[in-house]
Amino acid sequence: MKSNGDKNIDIKICGLKTPEAVLRAVDLGATHVGFIFFGKSPRNIEPSDAGALADLVRGRAKIVAVTVDADNDELDEIVSLLRPDVLQLHGNESPERVLTVKAVYGLPVMKALSVREAADLEKVDAYVGIADRFLFDAKPPAGSQLPGGNGVSFDWTLMDALDGGVDYMLSGGLNKDNVEEAVAATRAPGVDVSSGVESAPGVKDIGRMEEFFEALRRATGPAVAAGSRM
Repeated sequence: MKSNGDKNIDIKICGLKTPEAVLRAVDLGATHVGFIFFGKSPRNIEPSDAGALADLVRGRAKIVAVTVDADNDELDEIVSLLRPDVLQLHGNESPERVLTVKAVYGLPVMKALSVREAADLEKVDAYVGIADRFLFDAKPPAGSQLPGGNGVSFDWTLMDALDGGVDYMLSGGLNKDNVEEAVAATRAPGVDVSSGVESAPGVKDIGRMEEFFEALRRATGPAVAAGSRM
């Protein structure tokens, strides 16, 4: 296994819904905390509730609002009540839509793209210079209504073809058992986990979070948090 030495990476814990999970995530070293606004997800949360949770750690970690093809009315409410640092667009948003969202809200945008094969990474080109960062997630399995949080991974060797200047977070099925391999294989500048630290869909497990961070420390060295770029 390749080693990242003492390379620090960003860590996003996504789909948070309780004060205990939010506080523990940041205490453990999360640089980003994600709140999901998508009604079909077991991790869906009301913007007002997410805002209250975000206030517990505001200034200690980046607050990320995760949306799926949200319209401006939805984004208005989310931005007003959550006051996020980053908007994560996890649907089929076009480059033009990303530009519009950035112009309207004045916030950096992380664009999620689903990956199953090498051709999927070619979509990055259309967003380079528009999206501030990317999140690469596995394509949902057949029958899933969720664009992410499905607990499935993709072939990490596909990332070898990615331009080295592309800033991204690696997502999709990461957990305590595979995150060391994932970081070694990709040298990802950031990782994102949701279902991999849950005891049931939408239920964050403190013990599993602790195990996940311990595995990351084995992969990256004692300090896993990068201080976060965006």
